[in-house]
Amino acid sequence: MESHSAPAFAELIEAVRKVATEVASAHAADVDAKARFPIETLAALREVGVLAAAVPRALGGPGCNVQELAQICSTLAQACGSSAMVLAMHYIQLACLARHGMHSAFFRGYLKDLVRRQDLLASMTSEVGTFGDTRSSICAVRRSDGRFQLDKDATTGSYCAHADAILVTCRRDEDAARSDQVLVLVRREDCTLTQTTSWDTMGMRGTCSPGFKLASSGREEQILPGAFADSSAQTMVPYSHILWASLWWGIAAGAVARAASFVRGQARQTPGSVPPTAARLAQLQVQLQAARQNWLGAARDFDAVAEDRDELMGMGWALRLNNLKIAASEATPQIVHGALQIVGILGYKNDSPFSLGRHYRDALSGSLMISNERIAAKNASMLLVYKDAA
Repeated sequence: MESHSAPAFAELIEAVRKVATEVASAHAADVDAKARFPIETLAALREVGVLAAAVPRALGGPGCNVQELAQICSTLAQACGSSAMVLAMHYIQLACLARHGMHSAFFRGYLKDLVRRQDLLASMTSEVGTFGDTRSSICAVRRSDGRFQLDKDATTGSYCAHADAILVTCRRDEDAARSDQVLVLVRREDCTLTQTTSWDTMGMRGTCSPGFKLASSGREEQILPGAFADSSAQTMVPYSHILWASLWWGIAAGAVARAASFVRGQARQTPGSVPPTAARLAQLQVQLQAARQNWLGAARDFDAVAEDRDELMGMGWALRLNNLKIAASEATPQIVHGALQIVGILGYKNDSPFSLGRHYRDALSGSLMISNERIAAKNASMLLVYKDAA
């Protein structure tokens, strides 16, 4: 696909809406019940070229910014939270390559090929012994004669068994400090994955992210140039918190849509009167709108300074993104709970068209994906020295 033929955002978002309504929503309950990967949704997204959305136009991709990616994720999440989380995680990895690999002939070529193949990128940033700290690694990449070897024991491997390639964090070399990390692209055909834990979770069941032991090798050029500290602060963290916030909002919006449908049904039963649940629905819409403006505003502001890498490394952006993550992950289950109170027992029943069990359980994952307590502790430390110019 040449740059001039790459789909515009309007085409992509319309295609995602169609996939969400015709494919993702049809399989969401089964994906959740069986804790299986949403293969039908990912196949449909591949078919319409959505997996390459973050590839720059110069390399044949649509070149979507984070605001556009967030709208894609939020749209899909209204139908299936697990599918949207897989897509968001893929975009986070893809953005790291697109924003930090453009000076590498290998990564430019890989991104061009990704547009054609629609590869799915997975993530492996956790590790046994680091206790959830993604900015610390025990494993190290070993280089010799233009090649590398990398082994890792990860507590969580985000849908790794279903991906075409995995981005893995590790120490720069065997003498490097735990925080001196790089990001390595590991092709699925060049690694062995041994599953070490199960994935029988409360929510986000279709993300299929158990622990794995990874044994891999490849060409040295598959190591992303630069330090992971930079790509983390400038890309991985901003994209993570913004895209996660957007998809959590999408889950909440899906729940409110079911509540709205329920209220309209009540209104049809009593023509000429407004059911009591309508007032609660109106209040819920206020919360939903506020949550949307939070992630949308952060996305717009990020896009405005996306190339100012020094500013993105600053404490002000770190605090804002941390606050967005905490606020979004706390607001979503509250909104879903409000929808459940409107629908009542029909929302509580799993076999009801108004069921909100999956939405509720998926929403609860937000505060645990990088623990809100860990983030709040980091905020507290930064606020001791940070002076907001405003």
